[in-house]
Amino acid sequence: MIINLPKTTVSEINNALVKARKEGGVLSLSRVMTLVIDATGADADDAIETANVASREHPCRIIVIAPAEQGDDCLDAELRVGGDAGASEVVVLRPSGEQTAHADTLVTPLLLPDAPIVAWWPAAVPADAGSSGIGQMAARRIIDTKGEDDADALLRQVAASYQPGDTDLAWTRVTRWRALLASALEQVEDRRVTRARLHGDTGSPSILLLGAWLQNALGCEVEATYDDTVRGLQSIVLETPSGEIGIARPDGHNATLTQPGQPDHTIALPVRSLGDCLAEELRRLDEDPVYGESLARYAQSA
Repeated sequence: MIINLPKTTVSEINNALVKARKEGGVLSLSRVMTLVIDATGADADDAIETANVASREHPCRIIVIAPAEQGDDCLDAELRVGGDAGASEVVVLRPSGEQTAHADTLVTPLLLPDAPIVAWWPAAVPADAGSSGIGQMAARRIIDTKGEDDADALLRQVAASYQPGDTDLAWTRVTRWRALLASALEQVEDRRVTRARLHGDTGSPSILLLGAWLQNALGCEVEATYDDTVRGLQSIVLETPSGEIGIARPDGHNATLTQPGQPDHTIALPVRSLGDCLAEELRRLDEDPVYGESLARYAQSA
């Protein structure tokens, strides 16, 4: 069920939510958090669809801020409950005029009481997420540096303003790669890594962050090569005295794991969807110190 509320107030929005649940017979699930999405510069419907996928694992109230490009100084809103909201209830706020400068004020009365708050910027990565109005109220702040024009400069900017609770979906996309590498390295006799070779799409912040993690965790040299024609991370090779450990995923679906003294293994390693990455980040509400350390290490690199 979708309810449009033109030129409304947050008080009217709250009343409409209560009325929709009563009159529509909508089951009120136990919401575990409030997910606030700043959809500035993004497609709000795409962001809602992604959040609805994640909400099936983490029932929540989703508040989307989608500023109107033109319009009077007013607030339009849209409510989505039931089948149109996945396992959540969605409030879309479309402020215009001076209302766009007060997103945190609009959001505050709509937050679930005594529930953690997570903020997500699907586009337009903020210069300092933690210091923004929405960022200050959130326990976790999720950005996505993928697709930005200058990943190197952006990661350094993000590192300069990093606060515990910040994370990047570019980091989340390589979670399984990091787990596979750690597991494979445990199985070799001499675990010293002298060099790591990475290959993937040009300008990928995931590759930059993964390289910084390897440098920080293993103290090894990192060599990265890029290809404009591929999508995502393609391969990693760790050079050790015991032999090379390699993971290669040329087709974006299945990977071949190579280890010294063992036959090659084929493992499922599909490119992760945005919904899958968001769901992973919603599983934890504490800080991710490994991400923070890797980001700091990257910022220190030449």
